[in-house]
Amino acid sequence: MDVLIPPLLNGTAQGALLLLAALGLTLTFGQMGVINMAHGEFIMAGAFIAYLTQLVVTSTNISILVALPLAFAGAGVLGLLLEIGIIQWMYRRPLDTLLVTVGVSLILQQAALQIFPAQGVPVEKPAWLDGQISVLGYGWPARQVFTILLAVVCLIALTTLLRYSSFGRRIRATVQNRDLAETSGIRTRNVDRITFFVGSGLAGVAGVAASLIGGTNSQMGTQYIIPAFLVVVAGGVGQIKGAVIAAWVVGVALALFADWTTGSLAQVLAFVLVVAFLQFRPQGLFTVRTRGLT
Repeated sequence: MDVLIPPLLNGTAQGALLLLAALGLTLTFGQMGVINMAHGEFIMAGAFIAYLTQLVVTSTNISILVALPLAFAGAGVLGLLLEIGIIQWMYRRPLDTLLVTVGVSLILQQAALQIFPAQGVPVEKPAWLDGQISVLGYGWPARQVFTILLAVVCLIALTTLLRYSSFGRRIRATVQNRDLAETSGIRTRNVDRITFFVGSGLAGVAGVAASLIGGTNSQMGTQYIIPAFLVVVAGGVGQIKGAVIAAWVVGVALALFADWTTGSLAQVLAFVLVVAFLQFRPQGLFTVRTRGLT
């Protein structure tokens, strides 16, 4: 049992990071049907915003807290520009969005290489994240606990927004039946733009958390985009509760496999595990109900 405690705790933290990345995809892919392969680069943007924030706010105890809303806004604006400039012409054409956003992701990676060093730049941890928390004799890094708490806060905020706000009701109406929502007076274009902004902004928040754990580099988005899509699909497209469960399972699986194999093989095994699950339940853990015109 003691042998399982480290991978369980580390996997829970890794799952929280995947959940932060997947929450945005739950909106842009699950709710809107857009396959945005540039979502990983929005994570990268959030990480670099954390670094730039530390150049201005030199106190690391404060800079990370300042970087979180800045990363949300910065990545959200990138997503909004992508939606206005390209995606709005490609709704109901998921394969086209896949191909186009792959190109956008490559452009953003090259832009990052032109601005920042190829080996990346460091993001300093605040002093209050330097220590460890003892859990059953294992020293759990405080930065991993912070990632879990950040994921919980974002999850609660997003769930509250979708369930109890008028904007959330407009999103649900648009997802269930766009044509009927428009005839009811809902401006679905505004809903699309705000949804893309929020989903992309959550990727920026994930980038700040990722920068504290693994640093920054222009390729970091590629480490998270495929696992995040797996989380969304395995949990059930558009289902936040499914994404929570799937993120934890995938995170723990990655941690367990990493203890037994190399890092790259661990990701392959986790991918195979999710694919095998989808063979038995292709709709994922949960399904979204839709309503059509009769």
